Amino acid sequence: MKLPIYQVDAFTNEIFRGNYAAVIPLDQWLPKQLMQSIASENNVSETAFFVRNAEGAYEIRWFSPITEIDFCGHATLAAAYVIFRRDAADSITFAANSVGTLTVWHEADGRIKMRFPRRHSEPVTAVPQALLQGLSIPPKEVLVNQQAYVAIYESEQDIHALVSASDQLKTLGPRDVVVTAPGHQHDFVSRYFWPANGGDEDPVTGSIHAALAPIWAERLGKRELVALQASHRGGLLHCSVEADHVFVSGHAVQYLEGTIEVPVGD
Repeated sequence: MKLPIYQVDAFTNEIFRGNYAAVIPLDQWLPKQLMQSIASENNVSETAFFVRNAEGAYEIRWFSPITEIDFCGHATLAAAYVIFRRDAADSITFAANSVGTLTVWHEADGRIKMRFPRRHSEPVTAVPQALLQGLSIPPKEVLVNQQAYVAIYESEQDIHALVSASDQLKTLGPRDVVVTAPGHQHDFVSRYFWPANGGDEDPVTGSIHAALAPIWAERLGKRELVALQASHRGGLLHCSVEADHVFVSGHAVQYLEGTIEVPVGD
């Protein structure tokens, strides 16, 4: 069976920057194990699969190289980029079992804007030892939400200098770890570690900004924020915070378009 495949760099307008995602449009769902095998073979941060349903929405699922992911921002952006190029639409709707409906718009400036459910973070009273041992610089404060522990630092310099220990952070699964601080040229910066679910460090993580943007919106006293994910590839995210939703937008650029061939009946 032959399937189309696209590889897109998300949250960037430069090739080889941002976060890479593979996108595979389907007429109907493949077996879960086959989709996982494809994602493992692709070996990028996430592979997004989507199927258009009878109501016109696109059902979407995301797989890292090692597991299915509940919520992925950059691969949603990449999938939307592919659909907008194929169908010349101005807006689309994704349906995801884990997070509900995600509406996405193609903006006039070329950015793709996504509406995510706002995620609330709570203070951690007893910080796990594995978190403290897994980060080379002790955080000033630690919060937690359903996706990740949020380690807050005083300066952007700390975020750049920090070294993670994946063997320690992996034991915190299923939660990941994000480190964040106020930025020098951006409102806030972050890095994201997810050894339990995908890899040592994710280049750009759109989904976690549904939690980070509200934190910094409250602390900085502003609704509109620009964020830098300070990985080795780097990514720029424009965020807008509302009562129940967070809008996250960014650019994307296509790296690859091709065909894969997988065994029928796997």
